[in-house]
Amino acid sequence: MRGVRALVFDVFGTLVDWRGSIAREAQALLAPRGVQTDWLAFADAWRAQYQPAMEEVRSGQIPFSKLDVLHRRNLEVVLKELGIRDLDEAMKAQLNLAWHRLDAWPDVAPGLQRLRERYRIAPCSNGNISLMVNLARRNGLPWDAILGAEVARDYKPKAIVYQSAAAAFDLNPAEVLMVAAHSNDLAAAASAGLRTAHIARPDEKGPGHGESRPSVPVDIAARDLLHLADQLDALH
Repeated sequence: MRGVRALVFDVFGTLVDWRGSIAREAQALLAPRGVQTDWLAFADAWRAQYQPAMEEVRSGQIPFSKLDVLHRRNLEVVLKELGIRDLDEAMKAQLNLAWHRLDAWPDVAPGLQRLRERYRIAPCSNGNISLMVNLARRNGLPWDAILGAEVARDYKPKAIVYQSAAAAFDLNPAEVLMVAAHSNDLAAAASAGLRTAHIARPDEKGPGHGESRPSVPVDIAARDLLHLADQLDALH
């Protein structure tokens, strides 16, 4: 780990609470319109469309599209599934921007501040650049760059997404630590040559419905970003 010079991060679930935030935002926008539903189930249903939509890009079925565009398509599917009708285009656009208003987990801003003292840091997310900038401004995330899918023009877990993040910092993949709460993300990053760190988010998808530990080999496993900073500091 002494050769690591930069850290790149998964964002949805690892750094931000997408489930609770989407439920809150959807309720705030739709309940005044008379919509009644299970708001957490609404968030889950929208998120369930995430991987299938990106797979269309990864497989070459459709050209690269920013995640905002895919989220907007997915929203139409969810509204139809849940029988929510009569929303005008302005409301749908505002609802789609709920993904730009997610709240970070409590450890994230202080953890990133500590990690940035020693390393360059950037998101390596499937989220587009404007989305990542808005989440950073909302939550005080001190990025050195915004990297990930829009830079690579493809979606994780394709190797090019991880490798383009390393290349953007003029580093070899082995000089970059990928930080995520999802074992499949870390396995793909390791296959692309990066080092890996797992962050426990046991309640990401609801109480007890997240990863409390990695299911694949990783270089570091941590309770949160502050614990990761502690472990990396101990190596120096």
